[in-house]
Amino acid sequence: MLNHITLMGRLVRDPELRRTGTGVAVASFRIAVDRDFAPKDGGERKADFIDCVAWRQTGEFISKYFTKGRMIVVDGRLEMRDWTDKEGNKRTTAEVVVSNAYFGDSKRDGDSVQSGSSYAGSAYSAPAAPSYGAYPAPAAAPSTDFAMLDDNDALLPF
Repeated sequence: MLNHITLMGRLVRDPELRRTGTGVAVASFRIAVDRDFAPKDGGERKADFIDCVAWRQTGEFISKYFTKGRMIVVDGRLEMRDWTDKEGNKRTTAEVVVSNAYFGDSKRDGDSVQSGSSYAGSAYSAPAAPSYGAYPAPAAAPSTDFAMLDDNDALLPF
């Protein structure tokens, strides 16, 4: 069986880091993932809000370096979890159990990692192309290096 999911979205709020009774770290967070298509009537593109949970070092990493609005790429598995609400009704929820997390955007200049500033709606400009100074452009390969090969399969050893 295969249960693998990779998502890219923005954190809806800061991750919440808790510890189990034995001290194991667990981070809970929700990401907004835009759908790939827009409505036919030209309206706004919709987003899905997906609950995620990350354990141990992965959870500590996410809670330390990600804040509300940051773009995150998560990799893991989808799990269905049953629970009972306050009124005693049985509920089922789907959540991604994160095994790996990656930065989906770059930190803006002047922003600290723990600043808590929102990155939603911010525009990032690509870094300027590197300057190679006075290095010459690569020369084209001389045309005399080309040799036609015989296409005789009888000469192949297999």
